[in-house]
Amino acid sequence: MDTGEDSKGLRKIIDFSRLISLFILCVHFYISCYKAFESWGWSAMITDRIIGLIAKTGWFTGIFKPKLAALLFLAVSLIGVKGKKQEKIQKNSIVAFILSGLLAYLISPLVFYLHGQLSLIAGLYISFSAVGYLLILSGGTWLSRLIKGKLSTDIFNSENETFPQQERLLENEFSFNLPTKYRLKGKIRNGWINCVNPFRSVLVAGSGGAGKTYFVIRHILDQQIKKGFCLFLYDFKFDDLTKMAYNKLLKYYKNYAVKPLFYVINFEDLSRTHRCNPLDPNTMVDITDAIEASRTIMMGLNRDWLKKQGDFFVESPINFLTAVIWYLRRYENGKYCTLPHVIELMQTDYDPLFVVLQTQEEIKVLINPFISALRNNAQAQLEGQIASAKIGLARLASKELYYVLSGNDFTLDINNPQAPKIVCMGNNPQKIETYGAVLSLYVNRMLKLINKKGKLKSSLIFDEYPTLVANLITTISTGRSNLISCTLGIQSIEQVKKEYGTEQAEIIAGICANVISGQVSGESAKKLSENFGKIMQDRQSLSINSADTSISKSTQMDYAIPASKIAALSSGEFVGIVADSPDCKISLKMFHGEIQNDHQAIAKEEREYQDLPEISDVTAEDVEDNYQKIKWEVSNLVHAELLKLKENEQYKGKHKPTRTTDKKQTIRKSLTPTQKNKKNDGGKKAMSL
Repeated sequence: MDTGEDSKGLRKIIDFSRLISLFILCVHFYISCYKAFESWGWSAMITDRIIGLIAKTGWFTGIFKPKLAALLFLAVSLIGVKGKKQEKIQKNSIVAFILSGLLAYLISPLVFYLHGQLSLIAGLYISFSAVGYLLILSGGTWLSRLIKGKLSTDIFNSENETFPQQERLLENEFSFNLPTKYRLKGKIRNGWINCVNPFRSVLVAGSGGAGKTYFVIRHILDQQIKKGFCLFLYDFKFDDLTKMAYNKLLKYYKNYAVKPLFYVINFEDLSRTHRCNPLDPNTMVDITDAIEASRTIMMGLNRDWLKKQGDFFVESPINFLTAVIWYLRRYENGKYCTLPHVIELMQTDYDPLFVVLQTQEEIKVLINPFISALRNNAQAQLEGQIASAKIGLARLASKELYYVLSGNDFTLDINNPQAPKIVCMGNNPQKIETYGAVLSLYVNRMLKLINKKGKLKSSLIFDEYPTLVANLITTISTGRSNLISCTLGIQSIEQVKKEYGTEQAEIIAGICANVISGQVSGESAKKLSENFGKIMQDRQSLSINSADTSISKSTQMDYAIPASKIAALSSGEFVGIVADSPDCKISLKMFHGEIQNDHQAIAKEEREYQDLPEISDVTAEDVEDNYQKIKWEVSNLVHAELLKLKENEQYKGKHKPTRTTDKKQTIRKSLTPTQKNKKNDGGKKAMSL
């Protein structure tokens, strides 16, 4: 009972026990050092008589019996002491005081073996015993002030934020698996990141140097080629991952039922690149394909347009480019339907260009606004509508791009059961603005071809996805049933927001069911922490007052992986969550650990990689000839079409000589004097070439 009377009674008992201890010790000193007390004049007859009677009790025979009795009563007095608790008192200090006190207290009789004056020896004995007694008393008093509850010393709450993780390897024909080491209540344990359903898409996030490529993407690439996936790889830092993909294909070539072909697209080394026409007329079924291709190109060249879709001066250039693409698709069954021909045709003067484009009925509705602006002499409006398209596409007018884009070595249907492919496309960080638009066109055209039923399982891996303008939302949402796995490498959600806008960024982050994240900060870390949810964690609180100390322990739900922890992850350390499938359930989906890489084995493997093969011996003359050929073909196309229109008008004029149409006047105006005089020669040159 903690009442006032009980406290006073306890205090009296403590004081009385300590007085008995001191009394026994003083009587012992008087008896054992009587000669010294007598020489000091501190003895008296009455005192000797009283102490003599006390000595007859038998407690004071010998040296150790009274000292141990005094020590016993001292211990009894210390048991009930309630001192003010102090956080700074340490167990080591208390133990040191008590042990040193016991040592001095118990070995003090050794001074009696010294030779010297009796008073000096007695003084030393009393001093050693008294010092030892006081040290024991101090240590015992501090022991009562020690906080008996074990407070947590984990200042970062790391142990509380650990949780059980999947330690079994769960594997199927589609999965990729990453070994990890993680902490659980102070112990290091082995775990696995089991992505058994990659068709629900994989988002790999992490700032520069966090290890996205080295610890995650390279293993996904390795294991999916090993399991016979068709592959599209966007290699931002060409040719690191491309070389790896090539060598992995050589290693696992026998795992494919139908042997895939390996293709590379890059614009730096033309001897090690294939040629592919993203506007292949065989894959452009109707004008909507031309619209999507046009939008992709313009958005890739003007990334800020992604946030302005629907504006007049954004949609006008897209419509104009659509008209040009679809005209070339319809002209002689797509004979010149390539992006280089589109760029060159757009550079033609307005008068002849619009006359030629009007020959296709399907695109009249697209070009009528431009023709109206031209007829009404609204040059400023016309330039505003078209110039942004012409200026942007002019950045793509390089001989190297023309060479790669005008060939047709392969098609983009990578998961074709009869002709599976592994296609790697390389970018250059120094030329993102130029190459990104072209590569985005390749990607969007490919997505249209592969997301169909009856195809092979395929994997799309995008290293630094935000550098592209590719609409993957539809593919991620619907490609699961068609066995399409998407792996998106990003640095943060903020990066995606900057390129695609907040709405699309949140959709992409929300629909990817498998998330593997390294070090990220800001909104990305906060969003991930909220998605990972909360776990039950222990909590302690300490309250100290003059009378008592209280320690309370409780449990409460708190974030399993706080945003601050995600922002402080080391390279190779990842957090995330995986998705399961109906035939392979995973109860422990969340993880926080360090992915294990055999660095020496990886370095040895990379040293043995074969270089990418040389595809063809391309000279500067070949590139120049191709460039001039495209320019001549477009010039000849325009010239030939104008002549054809003029001949038709002349034929009509013979039957109706009194009427002259506006179109005939427009055609005549569009031809320069040189063209009028040499139009027949131009036709001969076209045939001879």
